[in-house]
Formats: sequence, C-alpha cells, structure tokens
Amino acid sequence: MCIRDRSKIIDGKSFASGLRARVASGVSGLAARGIVPGLAVVLVGEDPASAVYVRNKGIQTREAGMASWEHRLPAETAQADLLALIETLNHDPAVHGILVQLPLPGHMDAEAVINAIDPAKDVDGFTIGNVGLLGTGQRAMVPCTPLGCIMLLKDRLGDLSGLNAVVVGRSNIVGKPMAQLLLAENCTVTIAHSRTRDLAAVCRGADILVAAVGRPRMIRGDWIKPGATVIDVGINRIAEDGRTRLVGDVDFDSAARVAGAITPVPGGVGPMTIACLLANTLTACCRANGLAEPDLTGAA
Repeated sequence: MCIRDRSKIIDGKSFASGLRARVASGVSGLAARGIVPGLAVVLVGEDPASAVYVRNKGIQTREAGMASWEHRLPAETAQADLLALIETLNHDPAVHGILVQLPLPGHMDAEAVINAIDPAKDVDGFTIGNVGLLGTGQRAMVPCTPLGCIMLLKDRLGDLSGLNAVVVGRSNIVGKPMAQLLLAENCTVTIAHSRTRDLAAVCRGADILVAAVGRPRMIRGDWIKPGATVIDVGINRIAEDGRTRLVGDVDFDSAARVAGAITPVPGGVGPMTIACLLANTLTACCRANGLAEPDLTGAA
C-alpha cells in the first residue's frame, strides 16, 4: 500500500479509538446512576477466527467499562439448548446486548437462532424486527459494519444529501442495510451485484462507492469517478510475494490515485465493527432504562 497524499486516507482505526472513548464516557455516566451496560456473546463450536473475534470483543467490552459474558458451547450443542440459552439472556435485566457469533454449526438454522433474540437486545441488528424497522426508517438496532461506514462517511463529507451512492454487494449483513442508511441520509442509492450490467460504468457514476463483495481487488481505479469517496468493506486474505496479506475488494493503489478519499485495508472499516458493537450495546442499555441515547458520532 503506497499513497503520497495521506489526506485521502479515511483512518478508521483512529475514528474507532475515539468512538470507543466516547462509549466509555457514556458508560461512566451510566455508572453514576448505578447502571452497567452488559453484553453477552455466544460462540458455538471451535472456529478459530470466531474464537479470536469473540475474545477481542470481550477485551474491548471490559475496557469500555461494560459487563461482558462469553458463553462457549460445544459444536454438537442441540439447537433447542442454544435457543433456551438465548431465552434466558432475553429475560436477564443485566444483559442489554446479545450477539450469537456466526457461522453456526451446520445442523443449526441460523435464521431461527438469530430471530430468537429479543430485537431490543439484538446489537448485531440482524433480527427481522430490526431489519423491518431500519427499512421503514424507524428506530432500529443498526448492523455494526454499515453503521461504522456511515459514521466514517459523515465524518469525512458532512451532509450526504443528494450524493449518488453505489453499494456493490447485496448481503443482508452489509449491502442491504448500507443502502438503507444511505437512503436515510438522502442519498440517491444504487445497489449493484453480480448480475449488474456494465458494473464498471455504474461504479463510475458514484460520488460514494461502497465495496462489499468479498472479491479481492475487484474494483479498480478506472471504475472510480475522480474525487469519489470509496469505502472498502472487504477483508480478503491472499498469498502474494511468498507471504499472506489482507487486501480489500478495491485495488487500493490504483483507486487511491483517483478517489478523493478512501478507506485502507486493514485499518479502515474493520476497526469500526467492534467499536459500533459497543456503541449499540450502550444505546440498547439507554433505551432499556428510558434514558436519552448518547450522541456518539464525534461531530462538533
């Protein structure tokens, strides 16, 4: 990764650090009232990447001053037992956020498991209730990665009204909620995908280009409108020059020469995901206690 104009870089790592500090400040304010936000994370099986992610979530949750619980279940756990645990957490007043780490073992119905979570405690924003609320412009728990992306965009650009936004990728986790958030900011939004005709031309019409397809370096510099803001959600591990490295869905070197601003990989969107998970947990706690939601955007 080489770029001469560092002002083009959208530093997600730095923004996430500030966001975690603002969350910690909000948690401290609640502690003065005798309230402690609590996050419960459930991991089923021994997926190494998931285990690392869960451990990092626990560390950052405790660093923010929140209560943290990790429920680690064997891969052969019956779905009924997992649903029973979720039901217990749903009714535990000390737990304000519940996250079931995906992927789940093959014998489980992930959709049924996720939708068993109380939408008010669904800090991943994946339940059908929160999806519906977000899609109709109502108060929802917003999926963490798209929430982080919109925070970075508003921090860099301010008012997004009237901008043309293209989201490449239509996943339920990133693409679709990202489009809803951009609509809520009064952007003109296009969702592009594998069946989109002349994808490069569609991308070149974007003032804001969000790449979330899971294909390394798919989007090249000649697909990007000069001066556009590029948000690269992709995290792909590739072998190159005899070693492995992480790259995004955007070919960073060629894109950075054209874009007005761009997130790097790593250090862009990635750090925002856990930071926004903490923000959602704080928000859920405030809602559960009938308190005003904190402004965590960092705006002046």
